[in-house]
Amino acid sequence: MTLVLREAVRGPDDETVWRILKPAVEAGETFCADPAGGKAGGLSYFWPPSARVWIAEAEGAPLGCCYLRPNQTGNGAHVCNAGYCTLPEARGKGIARAMLDHTLAEGRAQGYRAMQYNFVVSTNTRAVATWERAGFRIVGRLPGAFRHPTLGFVDALVMWKDLRDGA
Repeated sequence: MTLVLREAVRGPDDETVWRILKPAVEAGETFCADPAGGKAGGLSYFWPPSARVWIAEAEGAPLGCCYLRPNQTGNGAHVCNAGYCTLPEARGKGIARAMLDHTLAEGRAQGYRAMQYNFVVSTNTRAVATWERAGFRIVGRLPGAFRHPTLGFVDALVMWKDLRDGA
């Protein structure tokens, strides 16, 4: 499978990005987007004006999407933030890792000094392990910060990677 990441265009690609996000947003297990917020809420959460979004495709079929944006404005704008989502049938095939590698390279190319994930749901163990293998460190734990639909209040993690290390 040859995976291609192409930059999404707001408007023409909204439906494709939403089709990828919809199962995860509505499940309410990994994103803070309102599960009942529909397409407008999901896109607003994942694709604010400050973000660049890419769609991961194989043979023209969308499998995932990711974003990269400044984590903060002003004196915090040298740190980027990224997010990833894959279709349920595409999980476990290296799509998220390929999108991670893409956003790390983009972050470095855009001059960011670090990448920070502000709110990784601790029960999303597959993602946590992927990010740790890529050199991210857990630098904070927010006790009970996420209301999981079946597990109740679970911790959220803050994860960090220095982009100046070349890894």
